Amino acid sequence: MRIAINTRFSAYPYEEGYGLYIREIASRMADSEQGDRFLFLYDQPPSSPLPSHPWITQQVTGPPARHPLLWKLWYDVQVPRALRKFKADVFLSPDGICSLTTGVPQVIVIHDLAYLHYPGSLPWAQQRYYRSQTPRFIRKAKCIITVSDCSRKDILAHYPHADGKIMVVPNAADASFVPLDWGEKERVRERFTEGKEYFLYTGSIHPRKNLINLLKAFSVFKKRQQTGMKLVLAGRLAWQHEEFTEALSRYKYRHDVILTGFLPRQDLRQLMGGAYALVYPSLWEGFGLPLLEAMQSGVPVLCSNTGALPETAADAALLFNPLDPEDISKQLSRIYIDETERSRLVERGLERCRLFSWERSSGMIREILREVAGEKSMRTFAAER
Repeated sequence: MRIAINTRFSAYPYEEGYGLYIREIASRMADSEQGDRFLFLYDQPPSSPLPSHPWITQQVTGPPARHPLLWKLWYDVQVPRALRKFKADVFLSPDGICSLTTGVPQVIVIHDLAYLHYPGSLPWAQQRYYRSQTPRFIRKAKCIITVSDCSRKDILAHYPHADGKIMVVPNAADASFVPLDWGEKERVRERFTEGKEYFLYTGSIHPRKNLINLLKAFSVFKKRQQTGMKLVLAGRLAWQHEEFTEALSRYKYRHDVILTGFLPRQDLRQLMGGAYALVYPSLWEGFGLPLLEAMQSGVPVLCSNTGALPETAADAALLFNPLDPEDISKQLSRIYIDETERSRLVERGLERCRLFSWERSSGMIREILREVAGEKSMRTFAAER
């Protein structure tokens, strides 16, 4: 089988979200010698290319698709040319966009519909593009993969014509996220927080991540507990971060809030392993990968009760209403005061994360690609599974 994969997000300067997903899935499928050939298709030269083998072709096909007008050109003109030249049997596009002009069977991954629930989290042009084109992508694709049952139900509620062609394949945490010993934790705290314990948020900084409410909750927590606890926010300043940075500049406890900016994976792994707890107040997620990264690191999780986060966390997290800073603060205090509860969450988290594996997920996707290339009805395939 000749498998073409859209790897353009691997060429972004910040490998997060889609880029990490593509690296985990594509590299695992391609490392498994099953006689398949692969085309990794970029829109610009990647700073950190995916693994290379004799059975992998890595191709850069411009122009860099960083605006909806260029997306249209790349997917509907450049991608079909590359697929024809490679003689692809199937095309996997992990960013929810497919080519509307190729006859090659396509599988797209729609991680969530955050652009519908929180339209302000994207620039206007991107928002309009997703709203107008996603129904067409769903019709064109032979199969839609999503990452949680919550997202599956959400997609079907908004796009009923996806029925019969949607499959759930969950994410997983990178194997490098592991518990740290006490000495390692001390070194991490010395590096980032002058030796102080800290709550951690990981991810980009933009309105949907709801960090202003986290600041409000942390303020209440600090007043009540009279503690030297720090709050570390690990991620780049992304779309519409100005309101957050303005609020932080006037924040009473701003010297207890550390912004790390974007961190390499190894630094993020250490920062996660040294955290007192992960606090994830996002308004909407299709999965919530940082939850599993924290659990796998032996770090308790506090997260929003919205979107797919309760599904991902199950009984291994404390949930809160992300719109209520008082409720967030209550859970911060609970994990701070109750050491028994904290230990319980660590134990349940370590059990929970074992249910997720990139090896298993990449194997499921490879099986789906085989079925799509063979033109079997996805409704029949889903029923057989």
